[in-house]
Amino acid sequence: MRAVVYQETGPSSVLQVVERDLPEPGPGEVRVRVVRSGVNPTDWKFRAGMMAGHDEVVPGQDGAGVVDAVGEGVTAYAVGDRVWLVLAQHGRPYGTAADYTVQPVDRVASLADAASYDLGASLGVPAVTAHRALTAAEDGPHRLGPGTLAGRVVLVAGGAGAVGNAAIQLARWSGATVITTVSSDAKAALARAAGAHHVVNYRESDATEEIRTIAPDGVDIAVEVAPAQNIGIDLDVVKVHGLVSIYANNGGDELTMPLRAAFGKNLRFQFLILYTLHPHLVQAAVEDLNAAVAAGALRVGADAGVPLHHYPLELTAAAHDAVEGGAVGKVLLEVAAD
Repeated sequence: MRAVVYQETGPSSVLQVVERDLPEPGPGEVRVRVVRSGVNPTDWKFRAGMMAGHDEVVPGQDGAGVVDAVGEGVTAYAVGDRVWLVLAQHGRPYGTAADYTVQPVDRVASLADAASYDLGASLGVPAVTAHRALTAAEDGPHRLGPGTLAGRVVLVAGGAGAVGNAAIQLARWSGATVITTVSSDAKAALARAAGAHHVVNYRESDATEEIRTIAPDGVDIAVEVAPAQNIGIDLDVVKVHGLVSIYANNGGDELTMPLRAAFGKNLRFQFLILYTLHPHLVQAAVEDLNAAVAAGALRVGADAGVPLHHYPLELTAAAHDAVEGGAVGKVLLEVAAD
């Protein structure tokens, strides 16, 4: 089978397309014929300098395809089942940038017949992150679905990003009023396509003032991609007992804030990364995401605010470069025909 590998960290040129033996699933594992592989920022970051002790790595946390073989004791899946994958390369050397991947069943989820492989490979890291960002408030909700965020106001920073887009769609599905911030008219159009009720271009107006005008009582949840830059806005607009969910460090690695402002509002700050997230939280996200997909509430493509960028497996290096360069939308590897 074909596999994209790297044996040392460095620029995208360390990636090679090689032939490897077809892996066999062990007990509790399934083999998946990969149709699409999702590329995320962590893929190029791991490749650039965080190889984590493996002699050879096949990158790719996310993917979608068809179960090709099942190991001993597996009853949840059968050959021919359509599936999507989550955290496929976490703690393991072999991810989804290959014709086949072997995964434990707890990293496999059913993919609805009506859902495309593009959508399946776009869930994983972005959508599970968005789910956790929306469910970390002290008083909940701890699951998402119709009505669970009714009466809440959610602020999504960077609504044109992959996590931002998923947060908008999931919050809208769950009944929230959604405000998002963007940096251009083109990104504003994507955020509106995702379903945001209000879009604030922070380059053209005072974001705090505009958000306060839209939500004079404040917002309940801020989904934050750039805390070093936006903490002042968050402290001003998040209401008492509100939640600031921080999932990235865009715009700076150091966060400085006036503590009294946070104390005074009894704010909750949730820092999150999937790789150390409790397994039951990942499972809850997977179940809710599948419900959203089944309801048609979680989509990809330009009409959903997520332009898709397809690369053949042989151009995985170019796909990594595109993500590292800030491609707007979702970068996918076309591993096989649908």
